[in-house]
Amino acid sequence: MTQIGQGSGGFEVAFPSVKKTVSLAWAALTDTGHRREVNEDSLISAPPIFAVADGMGGHSAGDVASAAVVHRLAELAGRDSPQNAAINAALGLAVTDMASGVGVTDLGTGTTVTGAALTLVSGAPQWVVFNIGDSRVYLLTSGVLEQITIDHSVVQELVDAGRITRDEADVHPHGNIITRAVGFHEAPIPDYRVLPVHPGMRLLICSDGLTKELTAYGIRHFLISNPDPDDAAKALVEAALENGGRDNVTVIVLDVLDIEDSEDSEDREEDLGTGGPSASQDADTGPLDIGHLDTH
Repeated sequence: MTQIGQGSGGFEVAFPSVKKTVSLAWAALTDTGHRREVNEDSLISAPPIFAVADGMGGHSAGDVASAAVVHRLAELAGRDSPQNAAINAALGLAVTDMASGVGVTDLGTGTTVTGAALTLVSGAPQWVVFNIGDSRVYLLTSGVLEQITIDHSVVQELVDAGRITRDEADVHPHGNIITRAVGFHEAPIPDYRVLPVHPGMRLLICSDGLTKELTAYGIRHFLISNPDPDDAAKALVEAALENGGRDNVTVIVLDVLDIEDSEDSEDREEDLGTGGPSASQDADTGPLDIGHLDTH
């Protein structure tokens, strides 16, 4: 298990070109669970990038894969807003890194990855959500929970084809077989979705160790009943463990606190040199200035 970045109760990300500042708060938590010997999940929570990776391949191999992904995504932390091409490149480099990892067989290893990057799209702050595999991103807004990502899995394909229901998919014996991953010597192919950023929205980024144990109703309950992201993350992981904890469980609960008009970039002190994944930068120390996403 590799964790890059810590939680924050108040962090500002500035967009000087549109004179906007986004205030965030988040918490990240992972647990091995009751049945696994090791935790093969990894995560990064270092603005503007937040992601969870669920490694596979057994023992050290899965940990190598998920760690490779978050280490490469960490290179985007504290820098200009990540473009799709930059995320694709980071994931491609992670596949190369996996090939030389300890415990990796000739068949290779792999990992899921899902997350969100804060950037500019069409002149406004937006979340760019990306996904490969069956880890998920959920959006909670005005009490409504929506699954933003679509699983790359055998059971999802059966649901899409109308051969099984969503309830049947939740208990299907092939529920752990995914159809797309980062690794196994293949080029990664993420799905992308853009979400407008607005105050009060809450994102949940999680591995399937959570969704195997909690229904969407249960996830919504814990997100709504725990306004503080740290409390929400703890409640979700504890509930997954109480319901069986059959897999590693990893969650990031990410809140947008506010969006405010900000000063011109010339009037702000930039401190990108300390904005990397190992740094902590709270709202009272000045915002992180990031760039924009080229959508062309």
